[in-house]
Amino acid sequence: MLIKYWPAELNIPFMKFNVIGVSLSVLMIVGSIFLLATRGLNAGVDFAGGSVIELSETETVTVAQVRDKIGGGLTVNSATGSDGKRLVVIRFGELDESLLGPEFAALPDEEKEARASSVSNAYIVNELKRTFNLTDQQILRNDSVGPKVSGELLWESLIALGVATLFMLFYIAFRYSWSYAVGGIAALLHDTIGTLGLFSLLQIEFDLTTVAALLTIIGYSMNDSVVVFDRMREVRRKYKQMPGAEVINLATNQTLSRTFLTAGAVFIAVLALLFFGGPVLQGMAVAMVWGIFIGTYSSIFFASAIVLALGTEVNKPSDEIDTPGFQGVS
Repeated sequence: MLIKYWPAELNIPFMKFNVIGVSLSVLMIVGSIFLLATRGLNAGVDFAGGSVIELSETETVTVAQVRDKIGGGLTVNSATGSDGKRLVVIRFGELDESLLGPEFAALPDEEKEARASSVSNAYIVNELKRTFNLTDQQILRNDSVGPKVSGELLWESLIALGVATLFMLFYIAFRYSWSYAVGGIAALLHDTIGTLGLFSLLQIEFDLTTVAALLTIIGYSMNDSVVVFDRMREVRRKYKQMPGAEVINLATNQTLSRTFLTAGAVFIAVLALLFFGGPVLQGMAVAMVWGIFIGTYSSIFFASAIVLALGTEVNKPSDEIDTPGFQGVS
């Protein structure tokens, strides 16, 4: 129904504001890199290693009680579950060797390093059960990742992001031209760095679900850019005398309804995850909401401006005559 009310013809001069658009993007990228260098990311247990335990908050099991009665330097905070109930969230790394007993102290150093996380987790779980008279069913979440595994997960996540980016670069260079590929990859990096900067600013937990969100944002952003690129090439073939900026403006206006309808549909679905997905999916949902916004922005202003600046065929009018009567398809 929405497409029924969309204007039949739009003539928004997007490239008139390309300097402002690129400047805002550069400021965001520089600010994100600064935040990542100074504050870093709040790495979740998947990447930082250690353990996360979640309990239902009751009259006896509270944040203050857990902090007071359980030793080991735990980080204890409250959270809200997907069902609206309050949770006690406990985070900790490897505990001091003195707490882990003589059996652990007698192990060789290599075995200590391999087992420290699991033994620390078992110690805290037993202390919680003993102190608060808990059963296994009352421990809602118990995740433990050793430093070796967390390092492997981080490395494999970076490889996944790198491989996805590289294959998209090759595809666009083959399908269009190298300058289109540079514009598309620049928009992709723009969206990825901007999302990481937001996570650093807000200190939202960065874990494997966030990496999944980043890969989704990469695919979404690239798809949006490719749709605009394809229309740009089509318009150039028809309007061979049209200046490059006008080619981009016409192509962007003709694909704008598709861009907003797609972004709107995805945005509504992701909002459901944000408000009803609970703390486990919060990072992924925030990344997706922000990624949809800056992904749409970058495909309109950032990627197209870079393609225009690189001097590709899009801004090189030929000596051929324009195809008469062509108006494009909106």
